[in-house]
Amino acid sequence: MNVSIRRFAETDSITELTGLLHRAYKKLADMGLYFVATHISEDDAKRLIDGGECFVAEHDGKIIGTILLYAKGKHNPEYYLRDDVIVFGKFAVEPEYQNKGIGEMMMNYIEDYVKSKGIKELALDTAEQAQHLIDYYSKRGYKFVGYHKWSVVNYRSVIMSKQVL
Repeated sequence: MNVSIRRFAETDSITELTGLLHRAYKKLADMGLYFVATHISEDDAKRLIDGGECFVAEHDGKIIGTILLYAKGKHNPEYYLRDDVIVFGKFAVEPEYQNKGIGEMMMNYIEDYVKSKGIKELALDTAEQAQHLIDYYSKRGYKFVGYHKWSVVNYRSVIMSKQVL
């Protein structure tokens, strides 16, 4: 399968991207987990993209995956505010393309990209109940850092980080 990874462009459809997030996170929503990506609006997605760096996986002219490096925020956990840490999220692959190596390709890309920018650690957070995601990131070398309770979700988050540089 021919897949390329590139930055989200102004000409890309925010509607398609938010639809992709909703579809990819549906399994988590069905578990009763209220991830922001399960219901994110186009306006909120655009605001996150404009403030951070969004990358997409494309196949045959269609966006089939996405991952976002967040801008630093004042309400972030203290760990996220470190100068040597950048946080990613809104990581998703279209359900029909999952388990085909696209997520791995995107994770490799983003880890290499962060390393090329001279940033030491790449961090994330996910629901404590999403053990399959915690296991996935652990296998990629991400380590437990701590917990955080965001006001906009209905679960306690596990914070994980990986030294890439």
